[in-house]
Amino acid sequence: MRIVFMGTPDFAVPSLERLVEAGYRPVAVVTGPDRPRGRGQQVTPTPVKRAARRLGIDRVLQPESVRDPELARAVREIEPDVIVVVAFRILPPEVFNAARLGAFNLHGSLLPEYRGAAPINHAVMQGETITGVTTFFLREAVDTGNVILQKSMPIGPDETAGEVHDRMMRIGAEAVLETVRLIERGAADARPQNDEAATPASKIHRRDGRIDWDRPARTVHNQIRGLSPFPGAWTHHGETMLKIYRTRVAAEKDAAEGIDAVRTAEPGEIVQADERLVVAAREGAVEILELQQRGRRRLPAGHFLNGYTLRPGDRLE
Repeated sequence: MRIVFMGTPDFAVPSLERLVEAGYRPVAVVTGPDRPRGRGQQVTPTPVKRAARRLGIDRVLQPESVRDPELARAVREIEPDVIVVVAFRILPPEVFNAARLGAFNLHGSLLPEYRGAAPINHAVMQGETITGVTTFFLREAVDTGNVILQKSMPIGPDETAGEVHDRMMRIGAEAVLETVRLIERGAADARPQNDEAATPASKIHRRDGRIDWDRPARTVHNQIRGLSPFPGAWTHHGETMLKIYRTRVAAEKDAAEGIDAVRTAEPGEIVQADERLVVAAREGAVEILELQQRGRRRLPAGHFLNGYTLRPGDRLE
């Protein structure tokens, strides 16, 4: 099998490693260009490029644009049997049609649910308890191709999008390997998606991180964990922006200031700020477990309160 693997971030690395481990070493890898990254802005290769070098894959293509005719020409010259796409850009037909047996993508949801750029974030924000991965044959309309296989996985009630991501990329690697084997055997019995059941998962923007405390505690909690660790949900205490990374829904019996303090507090009002940080929502309360003041480190709430003053009655808004 002549495989071309396309991917860029950490999410794609386990899939590449699993293919090589199983004897399906790609003849070429396509990934993003080297870019300035990190605090020092040093020019750094993508995680997939680093993995390809470590795995002994010498041919690495790094187009600035997937619509560059040179990429389509280079892929055609390789004469791939299969193109495997994991967390890469939207390919034009002249690229993905170059594969003799087809090109497929690994998507981080159970399609047709959560089509789009941020399926993990949206699933967690919506309070889903089950998600999964889907492999499907590429077609021009994004995330609409025929489904090859799917694998389900649970989402814990307090699990963050980052934690789901890290588990999903391992499950996804197994799905990629199984899909390659199915295609190799001619057993990839792909089925059409039900477009009427499709739900969107559009790109996350900064405004999506603003916490509206005037909503039920469970909804606020799901938003916060669905945006953790990136881009992070945020709120203000006066002029100070605070990013919130980890929370739980506070049971009434857990509120040290008493049930009435939660029931009578306004949304966004702090009802406890000693070793625990509890904030009232429209219904119930949210305990903040980990947060960050802009320009400072992320800290557990107890440590944060040692260096930043918050009092019962203060408002977050």
